[in-house]
Amino acid sequence: MEVINKELRVNEEIRAREVRVISSTGEQLGIMSLREALRRAEEEGLDLVEVAPQAKPPVCRIMDYGKYKYEQSKKEREARKRQRIINVKEIKLRPNIEEHDLQVKVRNINRFLEDGDKVKITVMFRGRELSHPELGKELLDRIAGEVEGRAVIEREPRVEGRNMIMILAPKPDAERRSSHAKNEDK
Repeated sequence: MEVINKELRVNEEIRAREVRVISSTGEQLGIMSLREALRRAEEEGLDLVEVAPQAKPPVCRIMDYGKYKYEQSKKEREARKRQRIINVKEIKLRPNIEEHDLQVKVRNINRFLEDGDKVKITVMFRGRELSHPELGKELLDRIAGEVEGRAVIEREPRVEGRNMIMILAPKPDAERRSSHAKNEDK
């Protein structure tokens, strides 16, 4: 069934004199006057719906419009259910973070990635620390190594002002599963 827009003209709302009619079974009935098409739809106890108003002459289909609208709203609800909103979670740390604190941050990053969220990791430099950006780069590379099976680097580490930022995105499910299998084989 072709894609039909939300504002369809039905029965008496159709303005064309002649229309190309498609039956409820999908059969082409040909071009006929609007009055004749409406009479046929009424005989079947259905509606005449203009599905292609830009065509010459406009294309109309004989169908149960109420049922069609219900089906469309059901499809839209299903599509909304399947939609996943991706949030960006931010983890902030300093270049001289202690080992245990770093492990806590990595666990949080893993949890966010498992939930399907992106993670923005920000290393904040203070004072003279900015003269050693390699410390921040090493730290971000180490974190990327620890979450390698679960994430892909969406944006490489980059200095922005007094911060160094890297963005990680969760790996697609198929890739994640195959990398788990490889890790288990080792």
